[in-house]
Amino acid sequence: MAVLITGIGELTTNDDELGTLTGAAIVFDGPVIAWVGPAAAAPDADERIDVEGRAALPGWVDSHTHLVFAGDRTAEFEARMAGQPYSAGGIAVTVDATRAATDAELTANLRRHVSEAVRQGTTCLETKTGYGLTVADEVRAARIAAAAADEVTFLGAHLVPPGADAESYVDLVCGEMLDSVAGSVRWVDVFCETGAFDEAQSERVLRAAARHGLGLRVHGNQLGPGPGVRLAVRMGAASVDHCSHLSDSDVEALASSDTVATLLPACDLSTRQPLAPARRLLDAGVTVALATNANPGSSYTTSMGFCVATAVLQMGMSVAEAVRAATLGGAKALRRTDVGVLRPGARADLHVLDAPSRTHLAYRPGVPLTWRVWRQGTPAA
Repeated sequence: MAVLITGIGELTTNDDELGTLTGAAIVFDGPVIAWVGPAAAAPDADERIDVEGRAALPGWVDSHTHLVFAGDRTAEFEARMAGQPYSAGGIAVTVDATRAATDAELTANLRRHVSEAVRQGTTCLETKTGYGLTVADEVRAARIAAAAADEVTFLGAHLVPPGADAESYVDLVCGEMLDSVAGSVRWVDVFCETGAFDEAQSERVLRAAARHGLGLRVHGNQLGPGPGVRLAVRMGAASVDHCSHLSDSDVEALASSDTVATLLPACDLSTRQPLAPARRLLDAGVTVALATNANPGSSYTTSMGFCVATAVLQMGMSVAEAVRAATLGGAKALRRTDVGVLRPGARADLHVLDAPSRTHLAYRPGVPLTWRVWRQGTPAA
């Protein structure tokens, strides 16, 4: 059934030819977009919905979350707000809780958070394993994630389990664990950071992933300067995520590569790390994405709108740049061409704001502005 969404006051398409349209309309043909253009020229459709001058944009593409988890880390957050520094080791608390949870509990928690994200305009979402750290628990997490998320990433190399030998654990990740999860995931990630995995260990994980034909991602340069960015670029990773501490050579390497710098401002605020240098990256020609890093320890939010507002108000990005990073940037970080853009043939994912322009996302920070969401042509919120 063809559905015409008309009366769009401002339509952000992210398509280089279409640009940003005023007085626009869009036609869905089932799960894909059939037509985009001026409302006055819109073709007939089976159903017509007038959004009465509201702004619309592609659904958010959240390319970095950790939503297969159980438990709570409120005490850790309170301690951090009182001055205790963030460290990678807190992940172990969530690992214990996740291992103890049932499949039903993990599934319900994941679906609750995905639903929460969709209600705020997210229409494509990646999530990771990484809170199991045994073969059985990582396989379980991948299976549960695959039933609810658009993209699934294996993050067995999230942390060395307490009491384990680091090299032996990397052997397990690169061998039996990766062999067991490979059929349920598209990506492999590694936390290349002090307190997690060093450069050599991280490279072993990525090379093993490449041998399985899986895409590569890297957590890097979050807690201080490090090898994450240069490793990601050297290995041809789709993205390197965090990027709070960058050298000039890191920025130059990203600018000369196809690796996306995925910035996670909610995490930077929660961990009291420096906000990633978005303006510096954009000015150098780096492709930038924004994502929530939704997880119970360092960034417990599913709000892409909050990330966009923070990027504008505190990171030197324009509204147009931040919206593009939270939609098309995320799509590029996931190597997808069907989301993050509104053009014929793309997925019919639309986010309509209860506002006349996208500028209100930063102009009215913290205000819930999502009016309606379509996901693959179906009303989702």
